[in-house]
Amino acid sequence: MIMITGGAFQGKTEYAKQRFGFSDDDILNGGSCDFEAIFSAKCVTGYHLFIKRLLEKNADAQEFTRWLCREDPDAVVIINEIGAGIIPLEKSERIWREETGRAGCIIAENSREVIRLVCGIPVKIKG
Repeated sequence: MIMITGGAFQGKTEYAKQRFGFSDDDILNGGSCDFEAIFSAKCVTGYHLFIKRLLEKNADAQEFTRWLCREDPDAVVIINEIGAGIIPLEKSERIWREETGRAGCIIAENSREVIRLVCGIPVKIKG
């Protein structure tokens, strides 16, 4: 597994396309993809949005993420850093941030490589 992280609009998906030669058809959108399709994806973008969808269904996001790591160990997972900034007033938003951070830790632990993009510049932080 390879994890690509960073803030919103930092070029993560474009980086994945260039580095790994992915086409648009190779990349699933975590905000809208089928829940089962994620287990055979070459690349998932917006995994933080996928986490939000899991929470809306009262699913265990951490267990699901562990399952993803076991079932699709060659996937490239793109996840936004959403934990910085002002703490949201809504409890559900705070839970989403917490669960996304924990899922990111699980993905990073199971990844052979972790890349953080800042202003379109990749910085390898693992591997």
